[in-house]
Amino acid sequence: MPYIGKGIVSGNFVKLDSITTSATATYALTNGGAAFTPQSVNQMIVSLNGVIQAPTSAFTISGSNIVFDSALTSSDVIDFILVFGDVNDIGTPSDNTVSLAKLTATGTKNATTFLRGDNTFAVPPESVEWQAVKTTAFTAVAGEGYFVNTTSGAITVTFPATASTGDTIILVDYARKFGTNALTINQNSLNFQGNSSPNPVYNTDGQSITCVYADATKGWIPTSDDDVTLETPQAYNAEYLVVAGGGGGGNESGNRSGGGGAGGLLTNYGGTAIGLTPGQVYTVTVGGGGSSSSGSAGSQGENSVLSGSGITTITAIGGGGGGRDGSSTTGGSGGGEGNSGTGSSGTTGQGNKGGDASGNPTPAGGGGGGAGAAGQDASPNAGGDGGAGLSNSITGSAVTYAGGGGGTSESGTAGSGGSGGGAGGSTGTASAGTANTGGGGGAGRNGGSSAGGSGVVILRVATSDYTGTTSGSPTVTTDGSDTVIKFTGSGSYTA
Repeated sequence: MPYIGKGIVSGNFVKLDSITTSATATYALTNGGAAFTPQSVNQMIVSLNGVIQAPTSAFTISGSNIVFDSALTSSDVIDFILVFGDVNDIGTPSDNTVSLAKLTATGTKNATTFLRGDNTFAVPPESVEWQAVKTTAFTAVAGEGYFVNTTSGAITVTFPATASTGDTIILVDYARKFGTNALTINQNSLNFQGNSSPNPVYNTDGQSITCVYADATKGWIPTSDDDVTLETPQAYNAEYLVVAGGGGGGNESGNRSGGGGAGGLLTNYGGTAIGLTPGQVYTVTVGGGGSSSSGSAGSQGENSVLSGSGITTITAIGGGGGGRDGSSTTGGSGGGEGNSGTGSSGTTGQGNKGGDASGNPTPAGGGGGGAGAAGQDASPNAGGDGGAGLSNSITGSAVTYAGGGGGTSESGTAGSGGSGGGAGGSTGTASAGTANTGGGGGAGRNGGSSAGGSGVVILRVATSDYTGTTSGSPTVTTDGSDTVIKFTGSGSYTA
Protein backbone atom coordinates (compact mmCIF):
# COMPACT_ATOMS: atom_id res chain seq x y z
CA MET A 1 0.00 0.00 0.00
CA PRO A 2 1.25 3.62 -0.51
CA TYR A 3 3.10 5.36 2.32
CA ILE A 4 4.62 8.80 3.09
CA GLY A 5 8.29 9.30 3.76
CA LYS A 6 11.39 7.25 3.05
CA GLY A 7 11.03 3.72 1.75
CA ILE A 8 10.93 0.82 4.12
CA VAL A 9 14.39 -0.64 4.76
CA SER A 10 14.51 -4.39 4.40
CA GLY A 11 17.40 -6.75 4.46
CA ASN A 12 19.63 -8.96 6.54
CA PHE A 13 20.62 -7.10 9.79
CA VAL A 14 23.66 -8.67 11.47
CA LYS A 15 25.58 -8.14 14.73
CA LEU A 16 29.10 -9.39 14.09
CA ASP A 17 31.20 -11.49 16.44
CA SER A 18 33.10 -9.80 19.32
CA ILE A 19 36.66 -8.65 18.63
CA THR A 20 39.54 -8.60 21.11
CA THR A 21 41.78 -5.63 20.51
CA SER A 22 45.58 -5.53 20.37
CA ALA A 23 48.32 -3.30 19.08
CA THR A 24 47.06 -3.17 15.48
CA ALA A 25 44.59 -1.21 13.37
CA THR A 26 43.24 -4.16 11.30
CA TYR A 27 40.78 -6.79 12.55
CA ALA A 28 38.92 -9.66 10.86
CA LEU A 29 35.14 -9.46 10.65
CA THR A 30 33.26 -12.70 11.33
CA ASN A 31 29.67 -13.75 11.71
CA GLY A 32 29.15 -17.02 13.51
CA GLY A 33 32.85 -17.77 13.05
CA ALA A 34 32.74 -17.29 9.27
CA ALA A 35 34.40 -14.40 7.45
CA PHE A 36 31.99 -11.60 6.71
CA THR A 37 32.37 -8.99 3.96
CA PRO A 38 30.09 -5.91 4.16
CA GLN A 39 28.99 -4.40 0.87
CA SER A 40 29.67 -0.83 2.07
CA VAL A 41 31.35 0.91 4.99
CA ASN A 42 28.29 3.15 5.19
CA GLN A 43 25.97 0.32 6.20
CA MET A 44 27.92 -0.30 9.45
CA ILE A 45 27.61 1.05 13.03
CA VAL A 46 30.82 0.58 15.04
CA SER A 47 31.09 1.44 18.77
CA LEU A 48 34.63 1.85 20.18
CA ASN A 49 35.08 2.61 23.90
CA GLY A 50 31.42 3.65 24.05
CA VAL A 51 31.74 6.09 21.12
CA ILE A 52 30.08 5.55 17.70
CA GLN A 53 32.78 5.82 15.02
CA ALA A 54 32.39 7.77 11.78
CA PRO A 55 32.57 5.60 8.64
CA THR A 56 35.41 6.30 6.22
CA SER A 57 37.23 8.76 8.52
CA ALA A 58 37.44 6.64 11.68
CA PHE A 59 37.46 3.26 9.94
CA THR A 60 37.34 1.71 6.49
CA ILE A 61 36.60 -1.76 5.12
CA SER A 62 39.05 -3.97 3.21
CA GLY A 63 37.31 -7.14 2.14
CA SER A 64 36.34 -8.95 5.37
CA ASN A 65 38.58 -6.72 7.53
CA ILE A 66 37.86 -3.49 9.39
CA VAL A 67 40.76 -1.01 9.42
CA PHE A 68 40.79 1.77 12.05
CA ASP A 69 42.50 5.07 11.31
CA SER A 70 45.14 4.26 13.96
CA ALA A 71 46.34 1.24 15.86
CA LEU A 72 44.37 0.29 18.93
CA THR A 73 45.71 -1.07 22.21
CA SER A 74 44.69 -4.02 24.33
CA SER A 75 42.90 -1.63 26.70
CA ASP A 76 40.55 -0.44 23.93
CA VAL A 77 37.13 -2.10 23.67
CA ILE A 78 35.12 -2.60 20.48
CA ASP A 79 31.63 -2.62 21.99
CA PHE A 80 29.77 -3.92 18.93
CA ILE A 81 29.64 -3.82 15.16
CA LEU A 82 26.21 -3.79 13.46
CA VAL A 83 25.68 -4.30 9.72
CA PHE A 84 22.45 -3.16 8.11
CA GLY A 85 20.77 -4.99 5.18
CA ASP A 86 22.72 -5.47 1.93
CA VAL A 87 22.58 -2.58 -0.50
CA ASN A 88 19.41 -2.76 -2.65
CA ASP A 89 18.48 -6.04 -0.92
CA ILE A 90 14.77 -6.76 -1.39
CA GLY A 91 14.73 -8.82 1.75
CA THR A 92 13.27 -12.28 2.19
CA PRO A 93 10.01 -12.68 0.22
CA SER A 94 6.95 -13.76 2.13
CA ASP A 95 5.57 -17.24 1.54
CA ASN A 96 3.54 -17.76 -1.66
CA THR A 97 4.56 -14.39 -3.14
CA VAL A 98 6.94 -15.47 -5.97
CA SER A 99 5.34 -16.59 -9.26
CA LEU A 100 6.92 -18.88 -11.90
CA ALA A 101 7.33 -15.90 -14.21
CA LYS A 102 9.78 -14.32 -11.73
CA LEU A 103 12.20 -17.29 -11.90
CA THR A 104 15.15 -17.28 -14.31
CA ALA A 105 15.23 -21.06 -14.72
CA THR A 106 14.88 -22.41 -18.26
CA GLY A 107 12.57 -25.13 -19.54
CA THR A 108 8.82 -25.58 -19.48
CA LYS A 109 7.36 -24.10 -16.30
CA ASN A 110 4.04 -25.71 -15.47
CA ALA A 111 2.29 -28.05 -13.07
CA THR A 112 3.90 -31.15 -14.64
CA THR A 113 7.55 -30.08 -14.28
CA PHE A 114 9.92 -29.53 -11.39
CA LEU A 115 12.91 -27.23 -10.78
CA ARG A 116 16.21 -29.10 -10.82
CA GLY A 117 19.43 -28.14 -9.09
CA ASP A 118 20.91 -26.94 -12.39
CA ASN A 119 18.23 -24.20 -12.57
CA THR A 120 16.21 -25.93 -15.29
CA PHE A 121 12.66 -27.22 -15.28
CA ALA A 122 12.21 -30.87 -16.25
CA VAL A 123 9.56 -33.54 -16.35
CA PRO A 124 9.92 -36.11 -13.55
CA PRO A 125 11.35 -39.47 -14.72
CA GLU A 126 8.70 -41.78 -16.19
CA SER A 127 6.43 -38.75 -16.62
CA VAL A 128 5.85 -37.21 -20.04
CA GLU A 129 3.76 -34.65 -21.86
CA TRP A 130 1.83 -36.39 -24.62
CA GLN A 131 1.94 -34.92 -28.09
CA ALA A 132 -0.35 -35.08 -31.11
CA VAL A 133 -0.17 -38.17 -33.35
CA LYS A 134 2.92 -38.27 -35.57
CA THR A 135 2.57 -39.52 -39.18
CA THR A 136 5.95 -38.44 -40.61
CA ALA A 137 9.56 -38.29 -39.44
CA PHE A 138 10.12 -36.08 -36.40
CA THR A 139 12.62 -35.12 -33.70
CA ALA A 140 11.75 -36.24 -30.18
CA VAL A 141 12.16 -34.07 -27.08
CA ALA A 142 12.98 -35.44 -23.64
CA GLY A 143 9.93 -35.50 -21.39
CA GLU A 144 7.46 -36.11 -24.21
CA GLY A 145 5.38 -39.07 -25.34
CA TYR A 146 4.41 -39.73 -28.95
CA PHE A 147 1.69 -41.72 -30.67
CA VAL A 148 3.33 -42.83 -33.93
CA ASN A 149 1.13 -43.80 -36.88
CA THR A 150 3.05 -45.77 -39.52
CA THR A 151 -0.01 -46.68 -41.60
CA SER A 152 1.28 -44.76 -44.63
CA GLY A 153 4.92 -45.76 -44.35
CA ALA A 154 7.92 -46.35 -42.12
CA ILE A 155 8.92 -43.48 -39.82
CA THR A 156 12.27 -42.43 -38.33
CA VAL A 157 12.32 -40.56 -35.03
CA THR A 158 15.50 -38.63 -34.24
CA PHE A 159 16.45 -38.58 -30.55
CA PRO A 160 18.03 -35.50 -28.90
CA ALA A 161 21.74 -34.89 -29.53
CA THR A 162 22.27 -34.30 -25.80
CA ALA A 163 20.56 -35.84 -22.80
CA SER A 164 20.69 -35.93 -19.01
CA THR A 165 20.23 -38.85 -16.65
CA GLY A 166 16.55 -39.59 -16.23
CA ASP A 167 15.39 -37.99 -19.49
CA THR A 168 12.44 -40.01 -20.77
CA ILE A 169 10.84 -40.50 -24.21
CA ILE A 170 7.85 -42.78 -24.88
CA LEU A 171 6.85 -44.06 -28.33
CA VAL A 172 3.56 -45.89 -28.96
CA ASP A 173 2.36 -47.80 -32.06
CA TYR A 174 -0.79 -45.76 -32.64
CA ALA A 175 -2.29 -47.93 -35.42
CA ARG A 176 -0.61 -51.28 -34.64
CA LYS A 177 1.35 -51.07 -37.89
CA PHE A 178 4.98 -51.29 -36.76
CA GLY A 179 5.07 -54.85 -38.14
CA THR A 180 4.22 -53.55 -41.63
CA ASN A 181 6.02 -50.19 -41.54
CA ALA A 182 8.72 -50.15 -38.87
CA LEU A 183 9.72 -47.36 -36.51
CA THR A 184 13.45 -46.56 -36.58
CA ILE A 185 15.24 -44.55 -33.88
CA ASN A 186 18.05 -42.31 -35.10
CA GLN A 187 20.38 -42.27 -32.07
CA ASN A 188 21.82 -38.91 -33.09
CA SER A 189 25.36 -39.72 -31.78
CA LEU A 190 24.26 -40.99 -28.35
CA ASN A 191 24.49 -44.66 -27.35
CA PHE A 192 21.47 -46.93 -27.23
CA GLN A 193 21.75 -49.98 -24.95
CA GLY A 194 25.48 -49.25 -24.80
CA ASN A 195 26.07 -49.24 -28.57
CA SER A 196 26.48 -46.43 -31.07
CA SER A 197 25.04 -48.43 -33.99
CA PRO A 198 23.01 -49.76 -35.70
CA ASN A 199 19.94 -47.59 -35.33
CA PRO A 200 17.25 -49.52 -33.39
CA VAL A 201 14.29 -50.76 -35.43
CA TYR A 202 10.95 -51.63 -33.84
CA ASN A 203 8.82 -53.85 -36.06
CA THR A 204 6.25 -55.57 -33.84
CA ASP A 205 2.64 -54.50 -34.07
CA GLY A 206 1.37 -52.72 -30.97
CA GLN A 207 4.75 -52.03 -29.39
CA SER A 208 5.12 -49.32 -26.75
CA ILE A 209 8.69 -48.21 -26.07
CA THR A 210 9.77 -46.26 -22.99
CA CYS A 211 13.36 -45.03 -23.28
CA VAL A 212 15.23 -43.53 -20.30
CA TYR A 213 18.67 -41.95 -20.61
CA ALA A 214 21.21 -43.45 -18.20
CA ASP A 215 24.67 -42.04 -18.95
CA ALA A 216 27.26 -41.68 -21.69
CA THR A 217 28.22 -45.36 -21.45
CA LYS A 218 24.85 -47.02 -21.91
CA GLY A 219 22.96 -44.04 -23.28
CA TRP A 220 19.26 -44.64 -23.89
CA ILE A 221 17.88 -47.79 -22.28
CA PRO A 222 14.41 -49.10 -23.16
CA THR A 223 12.87 -49.83 -19.77
CA SER A 224 9.88 -51.23 -21.62
CA ASP A 225 9.62 -52.33 -25.25
CA ASP A 226 7.34 -55.37 -24.93
CA ASP A 227 9.80 -57.86 -26.41
CA VAL A 228 12.88 -56.52 -24.52
CA THR A 229 15.03 -57.36 -27.54
CA LEU A 230 18.56 -56.02 -27.83
CA GLU A 231 17.84 -53.47 -30.56
CA THR A 232 21.49 -52.69 -31.31
CA PRO A 233 23.01 -56.15 -31.86
CA GLN A 234 26.71 -56.12 -32.59
CA ALA A 235 27.99 -58.06 -35.58
CA TYR A 236 30.61 -60.70 -34.88
CA ASN A 237 33.46 -61.82 -37.11
CA ALA A 238 33.28 -64.71 -39.53
CA GLU A 239 35.62 -66.20 -42.11
CA TYR A 240 34.42 -68.05 -45.17
CA LEU A 241 35.42 -70.29 -48.05
CA VAL A 242 32.99 -70.44 -50.98
CA VAL A 243 33.76 -72.81 -53.87
CA ALA A 244 31.45 -73.29 -56.85
CA GLY A 245 30.81 -76.52 -58.72
CA GLY A 246 33.44 -77.53 -61.27
CA GLY A 247 32.74 -77.61 -64.99
CA GLY A 248 32.16 -80.90 -66.81
CA GLY A 249 34.94 -82.29 -68.98
CA GLY A 250 34.48 -82.53 -72.72
CA ASN A 251 33.36 -85.89 -74.20
CA GLU A 252 33.11 -84.98 -77.85
CA SER A 253 33.87 -87.45 -80.64
CA GLY A 254 37.40 -87.63 -81.83
CA ASN A 255 39.01 -88.08 -78.42
CA ARG A 256 40.52 -84.64 -78.28
CA SER A 257 38.40 -82.60 -75.81
CA GLY A 258 39.44 -80.13 -73.13
CA GLY A 259 39.15 -80.62 -69.35
CA GLY A 260 36.51 -78.90 -67.21
CA GLY A 261 37.41 -75.68 -65.42
CA ALA A 262 37.40 -75.59 -61.61
CA GLY A 263 34.62 -73.83 -59.75
CA GLY A 264 35.39 -70.27 -58.69
CA LEU A 265 36.98 -69.94 -55.24
CA LEU A 266 36.45 -67.02 -52.87
CA THR A 267 37.79 -66.81 -49.32
CA ASN A 268 38.70 -64.31 -46.60
CA TYR A 269 40.38 -66.87 -44.36
CA GLY A 270 43.39 -65.22 -42.78
CA GLY A 271 42.24 -61.83 -44.06
CA THR A 272 39.53 -59.31 -43.25
CA ALA A 273 36.53 -60.92 -41.56
CA ILE A 274 32.93 -60.23 -42.46
CA GLY A 275 30.40 -59.28 -39.77
CA LEU A 276 27.40 -61.49 -39.03
CA THR A 277 24.50 -59.76 -37.28
CA PRO A 278 22.90 -61.70 -34.41
CA GLY A 279 19.43 -62.97 -35.26
CA GLN A 280 19.92 -62.71 -39.02
CA VAL A 281 19.67 -65.75 -41.29
CA TYR A 282 22.54 -66.34 -43.73
CA THR A 283 21.59 -68.46 -46.70
CA VAL A 284 24.03 -70.95 -48.23
CA THR A 285 23.75 -72.35 -51.76
CA VAL A 286 26.21 -75.09 -52.75
CA GLY A 287 26.61 -75.39 -56.50
CA GLY A 288 26.58 -78.76 -58.23
CA GLY A 289 29.18 -79.85 -60.75
CA GLY A 290 28.58 -79.38 -64.47
CA SER A 291 27.40 -82.46 -66.33
CA SER A 292 28.80 -84.18 -69.40
CA SER A 293 27.62 -86.89 -71.72
CA SER A 294 28.96 -88.84 -74.65
CA GLY A 295 29.59 -86.74 -77.72
CA SER A 296 29.06 -83.35 -76.05
CA ALA A 297 30.94 -80.51 -74.44
CA GLY A 298 30.93 -80.31 -70.66
CA SER A 299 28.40 -77.95 -69.07
CA GLN A 300 29.24 -75.16 -66.69
CA GLY A 301 29.18 -75.86 -62.95
CA GLU A 302 26.64 -74.18 -60.70
CA ASN A 303 27.36 -71.11 -58.58
CA SER A 304 27.85 -71.32 -54.81
CA VAL A 305 26.46 -68.38 -52.82
CA LEU A 306 26.61 -66.98 -49.27
CA SER A 307 24.13 -64.18 -48.64
CA GLY A 308 22.36 -62.38 -45.81
CA SER A 309 21.75 -59.09 -44.07
CA GLY A 310 24.72 -56.81 -43.55
CA ILE A 311 27.14 -58.58 -45.90
CA THR A 312 27.83 -58.25 -49.59
CA THR A 313 26.53 -61.37 -51.31
CA ILE A 314 29.43 -63.71 -52.02
CA THR A 315 28.99 -65.57 -55.31
CA ALA A 316 31.55 -68.07 -56.60
CA ILE A 317 31.03 -68.72 -60.32
CA GLY A 318 30.66 -72.28 -61.59
CA GLY A 319 33.59 -73.71 -63.56
CA GLY A 320 33.53 -73.57 -67.35
CA GLY A 321 32.87 -76.73 -69.37
CA GLY A 322 35.59 -78.39 -71.44
CA GLY A 323 34.97 -78.48 -75.19
CA ARG A 324 36.29 -78.78 -78.72
CA ASP A 325 36.66 -76.32 -81.58
CA GLY A 326 35.27 -73.38 -79.63
CA SER A 327 32.64 -75.12 -77.48
CA SER A 328 34.46 -74.68 -74.15
CA THR A 329 32.89 -72.12 -71.80
CA THR A 330 34.00 -69.46 -69.36
CA GLY A 331 33.45 -69.79 -65.63
CA GLY A 332 35.13 -69.44 -62.26
CA SER A 333 38.00 -71.11 -64.05
CA GLY A 334 37.68 -71.57 -67.81
CA GLY A 335 37.23 -74.90 -69.61
CA GLY A 336 40.06 -76.32 -71.69
CA GLU A 337 39.69 -76.26 -75.49
CA GLY A 338 40.03 -79.37 -77.66
CA ASN A 339 41.22 -80.12 -81.21
CA SER A 340 41.98 -76.49 -82.11
CA GLY A 341 41.33 -73.16 -80.49
CA THR A 342 41.93 -71.23 -77.28
CA GLY A 343 40.84 -72.22 -73.82
CA SER A 344 38.08 -70.15 -72.19
CA SER A 345 38.79 -67.45 -69.61
CA GLY A 346 38.26 -67.60 -65.88
CA THR A 347 36.74 -64.99 -63.53
CA THR A 348 39.17 -62.47 -62.09
CA GLY A 349 39.83 -63.17 -58.42
CA GLN A 350 38.24 -66.64 -58.60
CA GLY A 351 40.15 -68.75 -61.10
CA ASN A 352 42.19 -68.99 -64.26
CA LYS A 353 42.02 -69.65 -67.98
CA GLY A 354 41.65 -73.09 -69.53
CA GLY A 355 44.46 -74.56 -71.65
CA ASP A 356 44.60 -74.25 -75.45
CA ALA A 357 44.23 -77.13 -77.90
CA SER A 358 47.32 -78.34 -79.80
CA GLY A 359 45.79 -78.43 -83.28
CA ASN A 360 46.62 -80.71 -86.19
CA PRO A 361 48.17 -83.00 -87.19
CA THR A 362 47.89 -84.78 -83.80
CA PRO A 363 45.34 -82.66 -81.92
CA ALA A 364 44.70 -82.82 -78.20
CA GLY A 365 42.69 -80.87 -75.60
CA GLY A 366 43.97 -78.40 -73.01
CA GLY A 367 43.46 -78.79 -69.27
CA GLY A 368 40.75 -76.90 -67.43
CA GLY A 369 41.82 -73.85 -65.44
CA GLY A 370 42.32 -74.11 -61.67
CA ALA A 371 42.01 -71.60 -58.84
CA GLY A 372 45.79 -71.49 -58.46
CA ALA A 373 46.98 -71.78 -62.06
CA ALA A 374 45.81 -71.81 -65.66
CA GLY A 375 45.15 -75.11 -67.40
CA GLN A 376 48.13 -76.52 -69.29
CA ASP A 377 48.05 -76.12 -73.05
CA ALA A 378 47.90 -79.39 -74.99
CA SER A 379 50.89 -80.53 -76.98
CA PRO A 380 50.75 -82.73 -80.07
CA ASN A 381 49.05 -86.00 -79.14
CA ALA A 382 49.14 -85.14 -75.36
CA GLY A 383 46.29 -83.63 -73.38
CA GLY A 384 47.10 -80.73 -71.06
CA ASP A 385 47.06 -81.08 -67.27
CA GLY A 386 44.39 -79.34 -65.26
CA GLY A 387 45.44 -76.14 -63.48
CA ALA A 388 46.40 -76.46 -59.81
CA GLY A 389 43.93 -75.54 -57.11
CA LEU A 390 44.55 -73.60 -53.90
CA SER A 391 45.23 -74.89 -50.40
CA ASN A 392 43.09 -73.52 -47.56
CA SER A 393 43.13 -74.33 -43.83
CA ILE A 394 39.80 -72.85 -42.77
CA THR A 395 38.75 -76.22 -41.34
CA GLY A 396 41.93 -76.48 -39.28
CA SER A 397 43.66 -78.75 -41.79
CA ALA A 398 45.14 -77.84 -45.15
CA VAL A 399 42.87 -78.94 -48.01
CA THR A 400 43.32 -78.09 -51.68
CA TYR A 401 40.25 -77.01 -53.62
CA ALA A 402 39.30 -76.08 -57.20
CA GLY A 403 41.74 -77.95 -59.43
CA GLY A 404 41.09 -78.14 -63.18
CA GLY A 405 40.28 -81.30 -65.15
CA GLY A 406 42.80 -82.84 -67.53
CA GLY A 407 42.42 -82.81 -71.31
CA THR A 408 42.67 -85.80 -73.63
CA SER A 409 44.15 -86.60 -77.04
CA GLU A 410 43.16 -88.51 -80.14
CA SER A 411 45.68 -91.31 -79.85
CA GLY A 412 48.29 -90.25 -77.30
CA THR A 413 48.27 -89.51 -73.57
CA ALA A 414 45.72 -87.69 -71.41
CA GLY A 415 46.45 -84.86 -69.00
CA SER A 416 46.39 -85.20 -65.22
CA GLY A 417 43.84 -83.47 -63.02
CA GLY A 418 44.99 -80.41 -61.16
CA SER A 419 45.50 -80.71 -57.39
CA GLY A 420 42.29 -79.87 -55.62
CA GLY A 421 39.79 -82.35 -56.96
CA GLY A 422 40.40 -82.05 -60.70
CA ALA A 423 39.85 -85.32 -62.57
CA GLY A 424 42.42 -86.63 -65.03
CA GLY A 425 41.61 -86.86 -68.70
CA SER A 426 41.23 -90.29 -70.28
CA THR A 427 41.48 -91.94 -73.66
CA GLY A 428 38.71 -94.20 -72.36
CA THR A 429 36.06 -93.40 -69.72
CA ALA A 430 36.72 -90.09 -68.01
CA SER A 431 36.38 -89.36 -64.27
CA ALA A 432 34.33 -86.78 -62.44
CA GLY A 433 35.83 -84.05 -60.32
CA THR A 434 36.00 -84.78 -56.58
CA ALA A 435 32.79 -83.92 -54.72
CA ASN A 436 32.79 -80.78 -52.56
CA THR A 437 36.09 -79.50 -53.90
CA GLY A 438 34.86 -77.75 -57.04
CA GLY A 439 37.27 -79.78 -59.16
CA GLY A 440 36.83 -79.82 -62.93
CA GLY A 441 35.78 -83.01 -64.72
CA GLY A 442 38.30 -84.81 -66.90
CA ALA A 443 37.93 -84.98 -70.66
CA GLY A 444 36.96 -88.45 -71.95
CA ARG A 445 36.85 -90.59 -75.04
CA ASN A 446 33.40 -91.04 -76.50
CA GLY A 447 31.63 -92.01 -73.31
CA GLY A 448 31.48 -92.13 -69.52
CA SER A 449 30.74 -89.47 -66.97
CA SER A 450 33.13 -86.57 -66.59
CA ALA A 451 31.04 -84.24 -64.46
CA GLY A 452 32.61 -81.52 -62.39
CA GLY A 453 32.86 -81.90 -58.62
CA SER A 454 30.25 -80.17 -56.45
CA GLY A 455 31.20 -77.06 -54.51
CA VAL A 456 31.36 -76.31 -50.80
CA VAL A 457 30.68 -73.41 -48.42
CA ILE A 458 32.50 -73.20 -45.08
CA LEU A 459 32.04 -70.67 -42.27
CA ARG A 460 34.36 -70.21 -39.30
CA VAL A 461 33.28 -68.22 -36.20
CA ALA A 462 34.37 -67.94 -32.60
CA THR A 463 32.80 -70.75 -30.57
CA SER A 464 31.57 -68.12 -28.10
CA ASP A 465 29.52 -66.57 -30.95
CA TYR A 466 28.25 -69.81 -32.53
CA THR A 467 24.48 -70.14 -32.11
CA GLY A 468 24.00 -73.75 -33.19
CA THR A 469 21.04 -72.78 -35.39
CA THR A 470 21.49 -74.23 -38.87
CA SER A 471 19.56 -75.92 -41.65
CA GLY A 472 20.78 -78.27 -44.36
CA SER A 473 22.72 -80.53 -41.96
CA PRO A 474 26.19 -79.01 -42.23
CA THR A 475 29.14 -80.71 -40.58
CA VAL A 476 30.11 -78.78 -37.45
CA THR A 477 33.56 -79.14 -35.89
CA THR A 478 35.82 -77.10 -33.64
CA ASP A 479 39.37 -75.93 -34.14
CA GLY A 480 40.94 -74.23 -31.15
CA SER A 481 38.57 -71.51 -29.96
CA ASP A 482 36.61 -71.49 -33.23
CA THR A 483 33.68 -73.45 -34.64
CA VAL A 484 33.75 -74.55 -38.29
CA ILE A 485 30.46 -75.03 -40.19
CA LYS A 486 30.91 -76.96 -43.45
CA PHE A 487 28.02 -77.03 -45.92
CA THR A 488 28.21 -79.73 -48.58
CA GLY A 489 24.61 -78.99 -49.57
CA SER A 490 22.46 -75.91 -49.46
CA GLY A 491 21.21 -74.69 -46.06
CA SER A 492 21.44 -71.72 -43.70
CA TYR A 493 23.04 -70.42 -40.52
CA THR A 494 21.26 -68.10 -38.07
CA ALA A 495 23.80 -65.82 -36.39
